[in-house]
Amino acid sequence: MRDIWTVKYRPSKLDDIQGNERSVDMMRKLIASKNLPHLVLYGPENTGKSSAAFAMANEIYGEDFQRNFTYFNASDFFEQGKRYIVRDKRFTRIIGTDDPQKINKSVISIFKEVINEYASMGPLDADYKLIFIDNAESLSSDAQHALRRIMEKYTATCRFILSTTQPSKLIAPLRSRGLQLFFMHVSEDRLAKLIRDVANKEGVDITDDGVDALGYHAKGNIAKALHTLQLAAVKAGNAKIGAQEIYDSTLLEQSANVSRLFDAAISKDITEARKAIDDLILEDGMSGQEILLQLHQMAVSSNGSDTVIAQWVIRIADADLCMTEAANERIQLEALVARFCQD
Repeated sequence: MRDIWTVKYRPSKLDDIQGNERSVDMMRKLIASKNLPHLVLYGPENTGKSSAAFAMANEIYGEDFQRNFTYFNASDFFEQGKRYIVRDKRFTRIIGTDDPQKINKSVISIFKEVINEYASMGPLDADYKLIFIDNAESLSSDAQHALRRIMEKYTATCRFILSTTQPSKLIAPLRSRGLQLFFMHVSEDRLAKLIRDVANKEGVDITDDGVDALGYHAKGNIAKALHTLQLAAVKAGNAKIGAQEIYDSTLLEQSANVSRLFDAAISKDITEARKAIDDLILEDGMSGQEILLQLHQMAVSSNGSDTVIAQWVIRIADADLCMTEAANERIQLEALVARFCQD
């Protein structure tokens, strides 16, 4: 039980990836051709984009794929900024300090320097190296243009894989330089089979209605299903897991900091709300969409009148739309709080 199941059952080979057969098959053909282009993996969150990139690297380079494979998270880089940069030991030599207050360079300057340095390094025992940039929608326009130039400069010895939930946020020249592969959540039948397989391996007794409830809750999201199943297994012990146990576990997934944010917003305490947003993004590692989803759940299950709940839901829906159109999640969350405080 101590292992996190989303990590334990993360696919290490392309054959282990659930669903997305067309995109995975294309990746196999590209590996076999030994002529891999830059890639843009796009689709909803938790659809296997990152797993596919890591599995591809494993198949190309073997178990020591880390020597020729580098991972960067653009969301951490540009939304957490210098506080994240000083925590990543890979950047210490470049910035020369572990104190964010002493960094004189801008975040985008550091990003350009880091990517340029890693791309310029020759591959070890391979024809090319891979640089994987996750959450590429968080890259600013200037960062994307800089990345495009770096991709052109080192295309002979370096391939880039970009992953994004919002491909429209990527500039056209960047999208056109990569083969675009779409990923989506798995079907209900495939998810149900996976749930039963994992339950059998872990010695968990789950009923048919428990599987159905978990499938309804996860809606094809494998990571969400495994996380909820593990919570339910820990809570149930040796008892059977049914629909009620799954429902109780979904309540455990709600962050206490989301409750802080919701309470601060409706009480018009913008200072406390901003602290809660910081904790949710920096400490809990939640995305803006995840925060909005939990806020929505709290709003509809609150004791407010139908009119008040409807107003809250409209504000959250507007924030979701703005978050889809704009890259900075923090600004949209703070704007949502400000709208609550205007009443």
